[in-house]
Amino acid sequence: RRVHGAAEKFSQDQIKPIVREMDNKQTIYPSLLKQLFENGFMGVEIPTKYDGVGANFFSSLLVVEEIARVDPSVAILTDIQNTLINTILLRYGNEQQKSFWLPKLACDTVASFCLSESASGSDAFALKCHAKPQKDGTYLLNGTKLWISNSEQAGLFIVFANTDFSRGYKGITCFLIPRDSPGLSVGKKEDKLCIRASSTCPVHLENVQVSADQILGEVGQGYRYCIELLNEGRVGIGAQMIGLTRGVLDATIPYLKERKQFGQPIWEFQGIQHQVADAMTRLECAKLLTYNAARLRESGAPFVKESAMAKYYSSEVANHVAGKCIEWMGGVGITTDYIVEKFFRDAKIGSIYEGTSNIQLNTIAKYLNKW
Repeated sequence: RRVHGAAEKFSQDQIKPIVREMDNKQTIYPSLLKQLFENGFMGVEIPTKYDGVGANFFSSLLVVEEIARVDPSVAILTDIQNTLINTILLRYGNEQQKSFWLPKLACDTVASFCLSESASGSDAFALKCHAKPQKDGTYLLNGTKLWISNSEQAGLFIVFANTDFSRGYKGITCFLIPRDSPGLSVGKKEDKLCIRASSTCPVHLENVQVSADQILGEVGQGYRYCIELLNEGRVGIGAQMIGLTRGVLDATIPYLKERKQFGQPIWEFQGIQHQVADAMTRLECAKLLTYNAARLRESGAPFVKESAMAKYYSSEVANHVAGKCIEWMGGVGITTDYIVEKFFRDAKIGSIYEGTSNIQLNTIAKYLNKW
């Protein structure tokens, strides 16, 4: 509860005044990033012995939700750090790796999750990045990763590469690669429709030499780590989309109560009230799906189907409600004088990253086959 309250206050006081500036400049201010670390929002689940907050998975979702209520671009920064990066190190890192990296991730270092490539988007295991074993026990990495979130700020890259293509996806291995590694470079930032402040760049690996102690977990187990982590990450995206939906309603409903047509506030028309009631009902359903997936994850129960449902439905709700808010506001809704148009743009990403909506439906359908 304390983490939730702190995230809400921080978002309203520190992020909200600069949202439009960061969106226009396509950047997250370094000063804001520093504050995110100082307030513990980048290491929610990291244990206190590694300088983290020591809270639970649900707490990290509440942080993501409250920040997304103000700026989904900042929310995805915290979401990836908490649900993917910190989790994979906590779960599969050895003590030396955890002792070295977790305090940094909690206090001052952003990390990126490098999976996607030009030929491996939804088909994630078709990646071509090669980690060629060397005679001295090291690996030589070559390839390019695309659509890598937070890569502009990242000091650590968690890279998935194949050490043995003859084994197919069972050759995929996870590596911890610092930003200053020779041969690693970050390309030009994408000029995006949505979450514009969040950096999305290609990451190039050209003869990047890594030692065996930079392998995270076991050789050839990277595919399993991906599957497990992305299930949790999808719950995080559900939280982001819930926060976005709350935020766009926060920005719209007061206008509906102020704007008058035909001698009365727009809000007084039953047609508007019914549409808003429908939007609030959809929002509540999305929350329940997402919170239930989080509950199952924390209890150790299977939650693959539920995480897919949470991400799919929350992103659908965000897109639907943001679109309706634009309609309810009329002409002013499509201007940059109001933040509603930004929420409308940002909502689109929910049905794309960390598994498209069609991929989520595929996953859900597989479980329905077992009915």
